[in-house]
Amino acid sequence: MSVDPGAGVKPAADSWLIYRRLLRYAKPYAGVFLIGVLGAMLFAASNASLVYLVKTFLNGAFVNPNPKILWLVPIGVVVLFTLRGIGDYVQTYYPSWVGRQVIKGLRSDVFSHYLRLPTAYLDQQQSGHLLSKLTNNIELVAMAATGAAISLVSDSLTILALLVYLFIMNWRLALFCIVVAPIIGWLMKIANRSFRRYSERIQNSMGDITRVAKEAIDALRLIKIFNAEDHQAQRFELVNEHNRVSNMKLVRARAISNPVVQCIASMALGSVLYVAIRQVFAHDMRVDEFFAFLTALMLIPAPLRSLVNMSGPLQQGIAAGQSVFEILDQPTEGRGGALAISRARGEIEFRNVSFTYGGDKGEVLHGVSFHVSPGETVAIVGRSGSGKTTLVGLVPRFYDVQQGSVLLDGVDVREYRLTDLRSQVSLVSQDVVLFNDTIRNNIAFNAVGKSDAQVEAAASAANVMEFVNQQPQGFDTLLTDRGQNFSGGQRQRISIARALLKDSPVLILDEATAALDNESERRVQQELAVLMQGRTTLVIAHRLSTVESADRIIVLDQGRIVETGNHHELLERGGLYAALHGMQFNA
Repeated sequence: MSVDPGAGVKPAADSWLIYRRLLRYAKPYAGVFLIGVLGAMLFAASNASLVYLVKTFLNGAFVNPNPKILWLVPIGVVVLFTLRGIGDYVQTYYPSWVGRQVIKGLRSDVFSHYLRLPTAYLDQQQSGHLLSKLTNNIELVAMAATGAAISLVSDSLTILALLVYLFIMNWRLALFCIVVAPIIGWLMKIANRSFRRYSERIQNSMGDITRVAKEAIDALRLIKIFNAEDHQAQRFELVNEHNRVSNMKLVRARAISNPVVQCIASMALGSVLYVAIRQVFAHDMRVDEFFAFLTALMLIPAPLRSLVNMSGPLQQGIAAGQSVFEILDQPTEGRGGALAISRARGEIEFRNVSFTYGGDKGEVLHGVSFHVSPGETVAIVGRSGSGKTTLVGLVPRFYDVQQGSVLLDGVDVREYRLTDLRSQVSLVSQDVVLFNDTIRNNIAFNAVGKSDAQVEAAASAANVMEFVNQQPQGFDTLLTDRGQNFSGGQRQRISIARALLKDSPVLILDEATAALDNESERRVQQELAVLMQGRTTLVIAHRLSTVESADRIIVLDQGRIVETGNHHELLERGGLYAALHGMQFNA
């Protein structure tokens, strides 16, 4: 099966659109970038002036001897190379400054966009690839947005200035220099296609490297207990080797393109030298003119080579920009409806709710209907995969229903402003999320307007103070990555204190004690009881002992409600709940 070498490569028109979009991030700093362009112009002018200096020197020293040349030329050399150095510095520093601003702005936009993408979309993405776009890909964008641009300006101006000087000196010879331009342009077009294709592959492989490395770091204890270090090293080696191969293909394309262009340019140079020497022999060209022409000619290959070499980074940046803009073009959750709500009563109702995930998962919920009164505690139980977590995730609109509706205080949740809706809901889950920050700041996470006294009161209610008082730095003790310097029960208490401080009328407990031992579970249950007081609570639990005191228990099976009642009613009924209870307590 043959593969089109251009498959997956965007046409030039699309590349230009991507590049223009990148340049919008540099637009606010156009003035600073213009300083870099002026530096490039000074650098190009100094290169062209070098040719004039050579001609002046040869004419004053050999053709028409002039004593002033003894001091004019040395001074000219110093001045010329000083100006050249200033131009080189300016064209390097200021565009680089703009480039870092572009990276900062683009990275901020992408990160902010990540935070506002729908949960359903993020569920389908690999975190390693998302991290790679945020780090590696955006770094490559800066080279395209500013670095490549200033190189194109500088090198193009240098070549143009030298060509103009060549035409002024001898237009016939200059024609020999530009006759190969269409051939070089055609070769660069082919090279650009290869650069773009390999760049996309490299960026994808970098995402794989980030993904495998992140998985291994997050699962380090599992890897160690299974003695799977070699297995993980092999997994990493596969993606690492793929990245190496992709990079080498790009290097090979870049390494081939430059010598080919230089070879063609050398043919043109040989032709020019042949004609020029004949003109010198025929006295149609003076020696100083010949050497000045030759100097200008020899100065052209360097910027030409730089232009060819810049094609790779430019195409890498455009490919990276394309992948980044694919993320930025994804629709966000939006702001929700227009209805504001300060504090809900906590009445929740599901009306004939159905929900389907994309892909092969199929329909998860089928015509689910039930009502929760304000302050009522309702447990949702069932086998794994029965749709429990998906169901409660519809309340804060982590997902939106395809059919039916979810109501809060009699109003469809889609009618509320999203920030207002989510301020009504607190979540305590099995997977405790803590940040690399102090205990105080983890409890007071985005708690605007909460005083230190309120934070400490929430910590006391959740029994966080019990272990905080044992820390030398107290509330200012720093949590390590994911809070691994504290036990599972202690981490869960911090999350409960956070929920207490938020003081939302609706509480979701998603397997909040599933990862704890019996003693820790018993103590955390006490803190949860405090948290649940006066709140509408939806409890998901596999351990049925934790839901026996619930006001009502809803049993899900394959996305449908099959039983409803309290603990004793469901046991007497002898249905699925009784079977699940029997499996746990009679095993």
